[in-house]
Amino acid sequence: MKNYTDLSDIKDLQQLITEALELKKAKTALEIGKGKTLGMLFFNPSLRTRLSTEKAGRLLGMEVMVMNAGSDSWKLEFEDGAVMNSDKAEHIKEAAAVLSQYCDIIAVRAFPDLQDKEKDEAEIVLNSFKKYASVPVVNLESATGHPLQALTDAITISELKKKDRPKVVLSWAPHPRVLPQSVPNSFAEIMQRLEVDFVITNPQGYDLNPEITKDVLVIHNQEEALIDADFVYVKNWSSYQSYGQKLSEDRNWTFSAEKLLKTNNAKVMHCLPVRRNMVIADDVLDSDSSVVIKQAGNRTFAAQAVLKSILEETVKEVDLGKNA
Repeated sequence: MKNYTDLSDIKDLQQLITEALELKKAKTALEIGKGKTLGMLFFNPSLRTRLSTEKAGRLLGMEVMVMNAGSDSWKLEFEDGAVMNSDKAEHIKEAAAVLSQYCDIIAVRAFPDLQDKEKDEAEIVLNSFKKYASVPVVNLESATGHPLQALTDAITISELKKKDRPKVVLSWAPHPRVLPQSVPNSFAEIMQRLEVDFVITNPQGYDLNPEITKDVLVIHNQEEALIDADFVYVKNWSSYQSYGQKLSEDRNWTFSAEKLLKTNNAKVMHCLPVRRNMVIADDVLDSDSSVVIKQAGNRTFAAQAVLKSILEETVKEVDLGKNA
C-alpha cells in the first residue's frame, strides 16, 4: 500500500482485516517504524482518530508529530495561481514539500464545507497533499470519505459476526447539526466488499450518492429494514440531493430499545461521538447490544494495519532500489 486516501487503496480487504486482528491479539510493539516519523495535520477536531492513529504509529516504533492546521501553523492556500494577498500565508506546494522532509508519512483530516458539492467532491485538501507530498498520505477523514473508520467497522463486524453472511443495516438518525456523508459513504463502500447482506434505511431526500451505493437496497421504512438485522450502524448525514441541507429532524428515526426488538438481537454500532437520546437512546447505548466502545478500540488496530502496510511497501521500494 503506497497511500491510504481511499478504500480502493486496499488490494486485499480480508488480508488487511486479518492483519489488524492479529496485531490486536499480539498486544506487542513492533520496530518496523523505528527511525520513521508520522506527521498528522488536523484541519478539524478529532478525539478517536487522533489518539488511535498516534498510538498506532507508536506501536510500530514511529515518532509522531501532531499539528492543528490553521491555529498552530500558517493558513494554507490550495488554489494554483492564487494571488496570496489574503490571510493565507503559505501555499500547499511549499508546505507539502517541506513536511515531506520532516515526515515519512503524512496523515490529514479535513472536513467538507457542505456548501458546494462539486468543490467538496474534488477533495482539494487531501488531493493537494497527495499531489505535492513526496511521501505516503493517509486520509484521517476527508470531505467525502473516512476509510480508517470504515476499515475499523469491517474489522468489528468480522470479529463479532455469528454467521457467515450477517445482515447489516445502515440507519439514518436525527441530529441537531448538519453532518457530512463521509462516514456513511465509506461504510457503504466497504460493506459492498464484505460477505454481508447490506441494506440502507433513511428518510426520503437522504439517499446517499448513487455512484457509491450502486445496487444496494435502500428502504425508506426503518422498521421494515431492521427486520432480522444482525448489525445496525446508526449514523446521521445531511442530504446529498439537496446538498448539505437538513431536511428533517424526525425523532421517530432515533434508534431505541423498541427498534432493537425488530432485529435479530443486533449489535449496535456508531462511530462516536454520539448524541444520546437523539441518535441512539440510553437504553440501547448502555445495553450489551451496544458495541460502540469495542468499535472505538479497534480504531488503533485499523490504523496500525494500514501504517504497517505502508511502511512495508516503503521498505520494499528501498530494497528494489538497492538491487537495481
